[in-house]
Amino acid sequence: MEEVQVIIVGAGPAGLATSACLNHLKITNVVLEREDCYASLWKKRSYDRLKLHLAKEFCELPYMTFPPNAPTYIPKDMFVQYLETNVSQLGINPKCNQNVKSALYEVDINKWRVTAENTLLGAQEEYLGKFLVVASGENSIGYVPEVQGLDEFKGEAIHSSNYENGKKYGGKNVLVVGSGNSGMEIAYDLSNSGANTSIVIRSPVHVLNKEIVHFGMVSLKFLPLNIVDKAVVLLGKLKYGDLTKYGIRKPKEGPFFLKAAKGRAPTIDVGSINKIKTGEIKVLPSITSIDGDLIRFQNGNVDSYNAIIFATGYKSSVLNWLQDDNHYFNENGMPQKSFPNHWKSEKRGLYSAGFSRRGLFGIAYDARSIAEDISSCLTS
Repeated sequence: MEEVQVIIVGAGPAGLATSACLNHLKITNVVLEREDCYASLWKKRSYDRLKLHLAKEFCELPYMTFPPNAPTYIPKDMFVQYLETNVSQLGINPKCNQNVKSALYEVDINKWRVTAENTLLGAQEEYLGKFLVVASGENSIGYVPEVQGLDEFKGEAIHSSNYENGKKYGGKNVLVVGSGNSGMEIAYDLSNSGANTSIVIRSPVHVLNKEIVHFGMVSLKFLPLNIVDKAVVLLGKLKYGDLTKYGIRKPKEGPFFLKAAKGRAPTIDVGSINKIKTGEIKVLPSITSIDGDLIRFQNGNVDSYNAIIFATGYKSSVLNWLQDDNHYFNENGMPQKSFPNHWKSEKRGLYSAGFSRRGLFGIAYDARSIAEDISSCLTS
């Protein structure tokens, strides 16, 4: 049994940032991580060419800035090093191989009891804390949609979290499912590696580049969201033209409105759009069924594929272990309340970090807000 003031579940950027903020205020805390390392999504489940899609000024965590000579868009390996520096310099001490099985609020002692399996020792360990921070995040479990015949697919079918690079796919027919940032970037990487690449684009999506998004982020400091959206959409049209003839439809709402209201980020082009225009990447509608290595699409097309990569996002795992949360989380494991009121439950000292759908910028906001609120509660 270990007792601290705050128990944090999850050692991704959200859990690490929250611990750093609590340490700064000298509030005792423990960070529990089910994997064998912290920031496992970045270290073990992200593709090689990944870079942060926002400029570094919007991606800094509390009490730690990027080096002055760091590039504007931080590559994966540099961001991992940034997190490691955070951990070593800010007194963060994640406990890895701690698979949380349950978290229950005990009314008689007004504390959270968290039970975890130490996967190295095969032993059960318990933690008591006045406050509980859920930092397991939006991206805890890779989501793969149900597709008729997928179980009998003769090729390789993986989630994007298991994709590293396109080297082994050269000359093969590969289908990417999903047109978000991961899907588009993986399709681009596959095409560059010599794969015959197709991508399923089902929903309308805004396509912008990093410079347009940066312009929009900076403009939001001075202008109303609707004005920024109009300007950004116009810039996107000037840059890419009408993409409907290539199978890419644009949403009715603006990109920053969608991000704020629904957590849907625009797709930031890294070169895939030019490949779509030249036919190097083929755009397809939804999959209707799979038969062996043959995949049938909504438009009636049938083609043979060697591999499918599902860039279809993630889902929260919090409902698998959190008990009696007083309806703080909804059925999808996301906070019932939206930003900026999402990070705190009304009762029982329960918080969430990294669930705002605002990336690292949102994580920094959550971590500071939680630490300051806990400090206020302890003081009063």
